[in-house]
Amino acid sequence: MNTLALSQHTALIVGCGDVGLRIARQLQNAGATVTGIVRRDAAAIQLREAGVTPHRLDLDAEIAAALPAAATVFWCAPPPRAGVVDTRVRRYLPQLAGRRVVYGSTTGVYGDCGGRWIDEDEPTEPLHDRGRRRLDAETALRAAGLDAVVLRIPGIYGPGRWPLARLRAGMPVIDPAEAPPSNRIHAEDLAAVALRAAERGVAGQVYHVGDGHPTTMTDYFFRIADHFGIPRPPAISYAEARKEFTPAQWSFIEGAKRLQVTRMRDVLGFTPRYTDLSQALAEAP
Repeated sequence: MNTLALSQHTALIVGCGDVGLRIARQLQNAGATVTGIVRRDAAAIQLREAGVTPHRLDLDAEIAAALPAAATVFWCAPPPRAGVVDTRVRRYLPQLAGRRVVYGSTTGVYGDCGGRWIDEDEPTEPLHDRGRRRLDAETALRAAGLDAVVLRIPGIYGPGRWPLARLRAGMPVIDPAEAPPSNRIHAEDLAAVALRAAERGVAGQVYHVGDGHPTTMTDYFFRIADHFGIPRPPAISYAEARKEFTPAQWSFIEGAKRLQVTRMRDVLGFTPRYTDLSQALAEAP
């Protein structure tokens, strides 16, 4: 995707929620025409108010509906909630042919890395079905030979995404001395790197996206609590957390890793605006 030609460019965002809307706004600022796929009326109204053309579509319908015409597709829709196959991506593979595709995956496709620094060549051994579904989508896109690039995305933070309800509920976190490393990216940086991937990404290649400065989830929650004047959540041991956290919560803890983002910087030429949580908190009310 040539940035200089965005005024003539058409883009489609599949699953145009929070991140999708951020991508849409940045595309619009560059002069592109954007269509967003959503499922519900309320979401369609929100897109229309943002100047994005809404297109209602059920990705789980047995027969795939026609996707609107667009030169570039940003696939932000999650896989189905069960199983190990992303039937949504697989159902629409024929319609993605001939388009540039940027697929939003997850760093959950890796196994337990013991807190090591890893690059994109690390073996993929998902520890849970959520990661297996994402890996299935990556595999399907690659096998189809599409002009697709994959972004492996860690935790996303920023305005509208602060975990204030969780903090006010006093849900525990892992003791700072035992908390494993975790990785993050600001939502606006994620939108920006998605555009850069569409422009410069190598077909079939995977890119880690992140701020390049892993900390821990405990540090993340403590700093947000301090900024918003909320009491810090209680800390429990790693062993206690494993018993107390829900499977969904634990899936974001296990498989500790530190993401190398060299390929993002060198190949995509992208440097995040937000390289530390404090920068984003300084802009928060």
